[in-house]
Amino acid sequence: MHDTLNPAVPLRDATRPKATRAQFASVDDKDMLRAVRDITKDLGSASPAIYWTDTLFSAGIGYGALAGAILVSNIALAVLLGFVSALAMYRALMFIHELTHIRRDALPGYRLGWNLLVGIPMLTPSFMYEGVHVIHHKRTQYGTVEDPEYLPLALMKPWSLPLFVLVAMLAPVAFILRFGLLVPLGAVVPPIRDLVWQRFSSLSINPDFRRRPSQGEERRRMLWQEAAASVWAIALIASTQFFGWRPLLIALAVLSLTAVLNQLRTLVAHLWENEGEPMTVTAQFLDSVNVPPPGRIAEIWAPVGLRYHALHHLMPSIPYHALPEAHRRLVRDLGEGSTYDGANHSGMAELVGRIARSTMTSR
Repeated sequence: MHDTLNPAVPLRDATRPKATRAQFASVDDKDMLRAVRDITKDLGSASPAIYWTDTLFSAGIGYGALAGAILVSNIALAVLLGFVSALAMYRALMFIHELTHIRRDALPGYRLGWNLLVGIPMLTPSFMYEGVHVIHHKRTQYGTVEDPEYLPLALMKPWSLPLFVLVAMLAPVAFILRFGLLVPLGAVVPPIRDLVWQRFSSLSINPDFRRRPSQGEERRRMLWQEAAASVWAIALIASTQFFGWRPLLIALAVLSLTAVLNQLRTLVAHLWENEGEPMTVTAQFLDSVNVPPPGRIAEIWAPVGLRYHALHHLMPSIPYHALPEAHRRLVRDLGEGSTYDGANHSGMAELVGRIARSTMTSR
């Protein structure tokens, strides 16, 4: 196998500059793509035991800590428990990403279980991601105006970055309004229903994205999930008449922190340097981000395999628990200085700094 940047340079030469998206704008590194496929071909099986254990453990800690934050009278302890709850619920929520990629028969009952345990209680049922996230993985649509999960943040104004993160604080209130108010109204006013589906039924960051009408299985899944989430949102609002506003406000604060954590992760999931043109698979990979070990904190802010986001874009069918092994093999076999190494970064601070500097020089 040769190095497509310069066949004369040894594969493991770590002194060369990292590969960049621009170098592969029009041609793929077919050797790397073939190697990734061959090296990871035995890692595609999802383990039900791992998925269920991780989800139940994360949700259990999240709900337990949230209950503690609501019930304790000590403010410092309540804040600490709220922070623990936000981290645990964040991890539990991130399994929505796995639901969009696992085969239908790989984890029997898991989609229903996750929605009942996490998705609906957090007012983020899986239909808001399924059918949408797959567009982000389509070769001809990634990074274009049709991509619901892409904005050229590195090419925007400096103030756009803090605004991008802070707007996530409003997500929990927006979800309550969507499911508790707009869904019941949409049931009797079709134009409202159509507006809600197009504009407020996907976890997207592209304000120009419009979701197409649902059909078949997607529509059946959406109907029961949306109805259940609507009942839950109405129940949360009604609960203030019996328990006061304190429990709901604390829960909203915790979920706001969860949303901000996810938005921070989203901010560094890609380099956001594409201006809307279609890219090769290799360019898409190099516009995406891995934050591999030895750093440990990335497992907190990018849980459930999301620290290997660039690798995921190459092999989206690999379950999250197999991504660390896939990465180890690829680093071992392809080595430093390879195209694969170009997507590996040291951490969030480096990535935020890079994007922020880019905004300072953008036109």
